[in-house]
Amino acid sequence: MNIVIAGAGEVGQHIAKLLSSEEQDIVLIDTDDAKLEHIDANYNLMTRKGSPTSFKTLKDSGVEDADLFVAVTPSEDKNLTACVIAKGLGATRTVARIDNYEYLSQENREFFLRHGINDLIYPEQLAALEIKTALNHSWVRQWFELQNGELVLIGVKVYENASIIGSKLRDVSFSHQDLHICAITRRHETIIPGGDDEILAGDIIFVTTTPDYVDNLRQVCGKDDHKVHDIMIMGGSRIAVRLVSMLGPEYRIKIIENNREVCRRLPELCPNCEIIYGDARDNDILLDEGIEDMDAFIALTDSSETNILAGLSAKEFGVKKTIAEVENIQFISEAEGLNIGTIINKKLLASSKIFQILLAADSESSKFLSLADAEVAELEVKPGAKITRSAVKDLKLSRDMTIGGLVRAGRGMLVTGNTVIQPGDRVVVFCLSGVIHKIEKLFG
Repeated sequence: MNIVIAGAGEVGQHIAKLLSSEEQDIVLIDTDDAKLEHIDANYNLMTRKGSPTSFKTLKDSGVEDADLFVAVTPSEDKNLTACVIAKGLGATRTVARIDNYEYLSQENREFFLRHGINDLIYPEQLAALEIKTALNHSWVRQWFELQNGELVLIGVKVYENASIIGSKLRDVSFSHQDLHICAITRRHETIIPGGDDEILAGDIIFVTTTPDYVDNLRQVCGKDDHKVHDIMIMGGSRIAVRLVSMLGPEYRIKIIENNREVCRRLPELCPNCEIIYGDARDNDILLDEGIEDMDAFIALTDSSETNILAGLSAKEFGVKKTIAEVENIQFISEAEGLNIGTIINKKLLASSKIFQILLAADSESSKFLSLADAEVAELEVKPGAKITRSAVKDLKLSRDMTIGGLVRAGRGMLVTGNTVIQPGDRVVVFCLSGVIHKIEKLFG
């Protein structure tokens, strides 16, 4: 597949890195020589210096033959303009990163479609949706629903009190046939486990199950499901504003912001919230504002380090649900090893959305989750696909992937070695980074 990416900032670089490991033909455009030199030295792709809104640059980058054109520069205007030009020059599908939530309304999205822009990505909106999901399922690290919740992939950290600690996977599968452990993150590495692997305290396990058995998983992991009502947010960012607009009246929200000008704007943007001018890194301020009575603490400043430390402080004050925005991807594995709860990263969320567009023409009915070093895809099985030719145990699947479950005729079910996957099934696959192209060959 031919892919052209405009913008070698953090989002563009991360997407390019992921796609280049998936055996895609990629050209990355930017005006900054230093960024392109770094990418040339580290990634398997082509770079081109130039403006993303230049006809010449786009033509020289092969946009006329591009299956996908992605514009993720810091400028929303440039992204939209670049997509219009790329589509006019022949790109099959275009994606623009935006900063304006208004553009996502159905009426306005149809306007953009008429002008050649197929998809819009607003990372702050994706992050807010992820946080809302985390608040609704307070005991999990990840919650990934397929086909209207018929099948659920859950990431949860297990501690010494979990009954499955020390158990081999084959024993867990035998005693809990309604749960399928797809992957384990342990000491900064994600593995696809085998039957002899044991579950250790501190592991983050990724489990597929059906809605009727979610409580079973919670119990074997030793988790309490507490409801969230009182929320403290550190930082009045765009993510915070989008999140507040999504949450209903059952939540009582307090935002602490240390920028006076931002504090002046927040009451209009978040009319039902209490706005506090102050530095949430100061424990005295946290105590004065009732941190000990909060059900959830969400750190959304532009500093990953600050958010991680704030999450740790909130845990020490007894807050049960903590969420931290960690934009430095190299910090994620370290942060997951700490007791700071759910981690949000806009680059991974944006990458998930773009992979979703890559894997299915109908991006509204497919899903994709990009983790720090692993990926989860929901794929529809095509007639004649290789994966339908034998039972799962006879498919000789690569050790770096596993089939977590499927939805057939609207009903979710787990997959065993004897399962024969059928055309039309929607299947969830968990794999390590860099092997999604293997999955496409099985399902295509």
